[in-house]
Amino acid sequence: MEEILNHFPNITEVQKNQFEQLDFLYHDWNEKINVISRKDIDALYTKHILHSLGIAKIQSFVPGTFILDVGTGGGFPGIPLAILFPETRFYLIDVIAKKIKVVQAVAESLGLKNVKAEQIRAENVKGDFDFIVSRAVTNMPDFVSWVKTKIKKQHKHELKNGILYLKGGDLTEELAAFPKATLYNLADFFEDEFFETKKVVHLPLKFTI
Repeated sequence: MEEILNHFPNITEVQKNQFEQLDFLYHDWNEKINVISRKDIDALYTKHILHSLGIAKIQSFVPGTFILDVGTGGGFPGIPLAILFPETRFYLIDVIAKKIKVVQAVAESLGLKNVKAEQIRAENVKGDFDFIVSRAVTNMPDFVSWVKTKIKKQHKHELKNGILYLKGGDLTEELAAFPKATLYNLADFFEDEFFETKKVVHLPLKFTI
């Protein structure tokens, strides 16, 4: 929690309480359904929550924004972002039913009215979104093919509508087909060595089609 407060000092008491609850909720659910690796669960706030909030360091979402989180797993990055942006709608999807069960339970326990979670493939999602977020579910060319028709054309943020992708390592080859992709190093915002190779990739709408 200290890391969250250090980097996001202006959160409300309600948000602080929700972030605090994540520790118990994920430890409890992980005993029943393994959605976070055993070695990572004790680093929940750094490797999952703060990592998810790296997107917020790149772009804050204005009220009324609609976000699709593809391959959300146990709810990352969607759940931490939904806590931080209560006036933004989040649609969290995954193909694995038991993971969506955990996401729905966590969202309900936290009282997150801005979260909808569903077991569905990205290709089958209907609707248009301001941003599509994800944490390294696949390579960028495949990801783009899943979501390229689901991005709103009208922009209302500093960054143009498109993909905000959490990814690590050397992305030169993977992003070769997307010269307009912008990489943001999370090490510029977070001190922990975990973030040394972690990035947010922004790919705007017109370069995904």
